[in-house]
Amino acid sequence: MKVIDLHCDTLLKLQRRDNTGDLYENRNTSLDIKRLIEGDYQAQFFAMYALPESDCEGDHIDTMPQEELLERMMESFHRNLGSHSKQIAFAGNFEGLRHNRESEKISAFLTIEDGAPIHGSMDRLKYYFDQGVRLITLTWNYENCFGFPNSDDKGIMSRGLKSFGSEAVEFMNDLGMLIDVSHLSDGGFYDVLKISKKPFIASHSNARELCNHRRNLTDDMIKKMAEIGGISGLNYCAAFLRDGEEAFARISDMVRHLNHMKNKGGEDFVALGSDYDGIDNTVEIAGPHQIDRFFSALRKGGWTEGQIEKLAYRNAERVIREVLK
Repeated sequence: MKVIDLHCDTLLKLQRRDNTGDLYENRNTSLDIKRLIEGDYQAQFFAMYALPESDCEGDHIDTMPQEELLERMMESFHRNLGSHSKQIAFAGNFEGLRHNRESEKISAFLTIEDGAPIHGSMDRLKYYFDQGVRLITLTWNYENCFGFPNSDDKGIMSRGLKSFGSEAVEFMNDLGMLIDVSHLSDGGFYDVLKISKKPFIASHSNARELCNHRRNLTDDMIKKMAEIGGISGLNYCAAFLRDGEEAFARISDMVRHLNHMKNKGGEDFVALGSDYDGIDNTVEIAGPHQIDRFFSALRKGGWTEGQIEKLAYRNAERVIREVLK
């Protein structure tokens, strides 16, 4: 079963001072090329999380501005792809994905998590596109030039995109760049829904009806995204799967969320967005190499092979084809 995963934070893990491996094989990460091959992955979206400068030391990363950290992660990404070009290659659109598949290589897509380093500049947005970035998670958990984040503060949660954020959504549509609303405020979500002329995604978000976490999608969001061809990648973080559960992410809870999202948004809405290397809890699917355990559980739960294929890669593949240039 081919697999496309919409989100991991492995590139940031490679920047840690205690890192001893590379992207091909790494004991310090949950995801690497070797395990992607073992899991028969067709593509992996590699996020560059724009870690705030004040948080670098706590993550055992040399303290530096967000822009410099992004540059280092981009360099690491392209260097690792060059070093392991027989197994993996950059993809910027559907044609690249198809070419890599025909060459029996994994496709690597590059993304930014938190648009803060864009600094309200269309030129900087275009710069990152030219460097290979094909998706931006508009906000992380702080206000930035795009708009406002998810929050327990209802006032912040209701606020939407700023004027730059609205213009940037249109520009990203024109560029052929995916808009990611994971981490965005509820108000921001509905602004993107009004403005975007292309399907957008939640790269790593679950169902708020089943787990009342501000990062998850409401049933209305699921339905509205599905109506325009959007998708959501299932997040393996335990805190997004079960209220009060932060230590262990169970396959049974993942299946429960997927069933709900499929029931509310249809089988064309669901996708995978593991958040490997961005979550601290233990996951029953320890890495990409164990993905078949997940598919087996879905089969036992009544999912057809066609539905599992849509979840695993076909839905993500469709959005890549429709949006990326």
